[in-house]
Amino acid sequence: MSNPPLVPPIKCQGIKTKLVKEIANLAGELPEGRWIEPFCGSCVVALNIQPKRALLCDSNIHIIQLYKDIQAKLLSPISIKEYLKEQGEQLRIIGEAYFYEVRNRFNTKPNSFDFLFLNRSCFNGVMRFNRFGKFNVPFCRKPDRFSPAYITKIVNQVQTISRVITVSNWEFKVADFKETLAMTRPDDIVYADPPYAGRHVDYFNSWSEQDETDLAKMLSQLPCRFILSTWHSNEFRTNQKIEKNWASNKFHVFTMAHYYHVGATEELRHPMLEALITNFAYHYVADRSEEQQQSLFVEQQRAHYTSV
Repeated sequence: MSNPPLVPPIKCQGIKTKLVKEIANLAGELPEGRWIEPFCGSCVVALNIQPKRALLCDSNIHIIQLYKDIQAKLLSPISIKEYLKEQGEQLRIIGEAYFYEVRNRFNTKPNSFDFLFLNRSCFNGVMRFNRFGKFNVPFCRKPDRFSPAYITKIVNQVQTISRVITVSNWEFKVADFKETLAMTRPDDIVYADPPYAGRHVDYFNSWSEQDETDLAKMLSQLPCRFILSTWHSNEFRTNQKIEKNWASNKFHVFTMAHYYHVGATEELRHPMLEALITNFAYHYVADRSEEQQQSLFVEQQRAHYTSV
């Protein structure tokens, strides 16, 4: 995966665009079974790995509906271009009030077109819902947000994932992570990217300490391979859950520095050490390029985690 990563049409905090090459290298050759994600989010990982078969689940009903609509061609490059041109012009003329009009419309009667509009014109590309399930991110304060170039960019992103979905056997499903993991079989591979404890917990619903514990237990008991993304540490603190849940020799922890982009100002956007945790070892593959080999996360000694 030497080319720049493909970018999905929606933004999510914690998106793994810059890490997909490392995840792909760890995954290696995909098995005959399915690529399963219990927290598919933006679907950036699946979009880049492009498995032939996939089960892509999330608790966020709006993300799943968006991709189902793309799969069913109810939301197409042509239709989204026309929609964004029209709605973007209304936003340019009316200004901030129109963003809130669309947000109220979406919260009253959700649809994938308005969801995409809000996601690409809200503050900092944040995806956040209140406890009643209503989208509550404020406006980005850019009435001219949907310039022709920006619309073309989004349309191309929709076209790319539409093309990938068309040639793949992908199932999109609204499901809790426990339900998703219960469907795994020995020839599958699971990629889990849960909300980070203490971060992104209002992405669509809450993420508790108990959820974190339950996920670790279910992953450790899977009949198939898994890759787990989580945060390892930053300049302020270290994720104690890694040592608690994954200190066994059965598991492998790989780390890499990653810049954390969600924050109102540059001062609030800190570098973070990301971790990928697996129940299988990475094996050197002779036909991988030197660049691919060197880009792989460096495996850390247990209890001696250090930045690469």
